Amino acid sequence: MQAARWRKPILTAVALSLLLTSPWGQASRFPAPVAWQPPPPLAPQADDCHGPSVLRVTPGAASANEERDAAWGDADLRTREKKAMSGRATAPAAVLSAKPDALHREMAAADSAGPSEPLVQPIAPEPPVPAPGDKRRAGQQPVVTAGMVDDNADFGAYLAYRERNAQLPVRARDVSERYLLQVQDATGRPVPDAEVALQPGGGWNPGGQQQWMVRTDAAGRAWLHPRAVFGGAGQPEVLQVQARKDGATGATLLRRGQREALQLRLDRATAQARARLDLVFLIDATGSMSDEIAKLNASLQTIARQIAALPARPDICMAMVAYRDRGDAFLIRAHDFTDRLDDVQRNLAQLRAGGGGDTPEALNEAWHETVNRLSWRKDASRLVVLVADAPPHLDYGQPYYDEDLLSAQALGIKLFAVGASGLDQVGEYVFRQMAQYTGGRFVFLTYRDASDPGSGPGTQTVHDVQNYSVQTLDRLIVKLVRDELAGRTGA
Repeated sequence: MQAARWRKPILTAVALSLLLTSPWGQASRFPAPVAWQPPPPLAPQADDCHGPSVLRVTPGAASANEERDAAWGDADLRTREKKAMSGRATAPAAVLSAKPDALHREMAAADSAGPSEPLVQPIAPEPPVPAPGDKRRAGQQPVVTAGMVDDNADFGAYLAYRERNAQLPVRARDVSERYLLQVQDATGRPVPDAEVALQPGGGWNPGGQQQWMVRTDAAGRAWLHPRAVFGGAGQPEVLQVQARKDGATGATLLRRGQREALQLRLDRATAQARARLDLVFLIDATGSMSDEIAKLNASLQTIARQIAALPARPDICMAMVAYRDRGDAFLIRAHDFTDRLDDVQRNLAQLRAGGGGDTPEALNEAWHETVNRLSWRKDASRLVVLVADAPPHLDYGQPYYDEDLLSAQALGIKLFAVGASGLDQVGEYVFRQMAQYTGGRFVFLTYRDASDPGSGPGTQTVHDVQNYSVQTLDRLIVKLVRDELAGRTGA
């Protein structure tokens, strides 16, 4: 009865918002988020990533689009897409039922390569940050400088940023009510990758009505945004919070509006294990990204080796998901997790930028693939580094990036969004939204002259950010990973 009482006001509010909104220049130009009806609980399933990377390809050619649309249960998608592009309002798409893509082994070229290189390598001394205008490190790889903001650390400034950009056509969710959950074991140590369930009442019932699942990060923490999950009207005032890890359990109550932080202690000690890291590079591979792909290719070995040599000595699995847009040679190329660095390096070296055309790209679909279809391991720190220069197509229908943010939290996935040159205001909003919600960071490339990406590395940016420091991109990514793993190891 309780769920029924607050479902009706939510539906009424959604209906009124659709009737009152203008089709041009408003956040509601695309279907607005509604109260979340939880899917079956998500949980990482893989035990390891030994062996070569497995490739899945989603075609992007026009003839393949029709087959894919039918597989997604959306035969009318083309008609709705044209309506959305002409500025007319569209109704929310039906829930999708995706058929699995055919699995492919590595490309023949990759199979002919030499033996795999282990991920753990001696760490090389880091060069100093280049002076503005320096384009190379003494004849080595191109220098890429970047800044970073943590919107959870300066949350007031982030909410002000969202208010200034409320007119942008995005899928905004209300994160103004936010709580920090800390899970500890009986000895007071942080519990990484604890499974947490929140619901208006009742016992442990994964998949139950109005249940909300999250996983803690390496420091045993998770950000909670009740309004983003339960919608607007009729929200429960008290949430029951339950956590478990390795047979240890604990429970408490979240009384909304009273405290910004919540601590939950399990009933026994939990085992401490070697740090595991699942790291994904999610890359926009459209034509405008050719320079960034070349720079990332040059930096990848440095990044991987320095991460492997961190004090935690993590057990690393790496994956790469590249995407373009509909009508291109491919929509998504997903290389699943592997512990072979040379596989990852070869896959990236074979990636060519091409296609695109309009500004938005297929980020929704690629993010959905990354969250839901990669072989995430149990008891790992799960990080995604997005490198892109364009927002997602919000006129295509589902999957939507904001819905998969909820799935990412259920799997304990953090996103570090790297905005490449040319990222517009909509792209910045979406990237920061995704990073903030998952507990990640917004990273942006910097230049000597912010208005000219060809001016070389520097400290300037066109983005709406303040109080940031600048490092080379590879060092910044390594620092973000080091900070994440330090929470697990205490290093």
